[in-house]
Amino acid sequence: MLLPAEKELRAVLARFAEARFRHDLQPTGRSSRELEETSARLCAMTGTASVDQALAAADVLLQQLRADRRAATKASRALAA
Repeated sequence: MLLPAEKELRAVLARFAEARFRHDLQPTGRSSRELEETSARLCAMTGTASVDQALAAADVLLQQLRADRRAATKASRALAA
């Protein structure tokens, strides 16, 4: 599976959180559609079938992206030294 860009994953997570908050606060047809769309996008990005799985997978992906970034930084410092 291709990893999503960290910036895109974080943006979808933020949109999901906003949609979830808005829908929980004042449910409307529009808020329901927005929540459904962002949920589907999050599931597609993470390769999962449910929002709970997608949120767990997003956490793992963000940890992996952070670790990759740290490794790249260490490698750059080692080459510069």
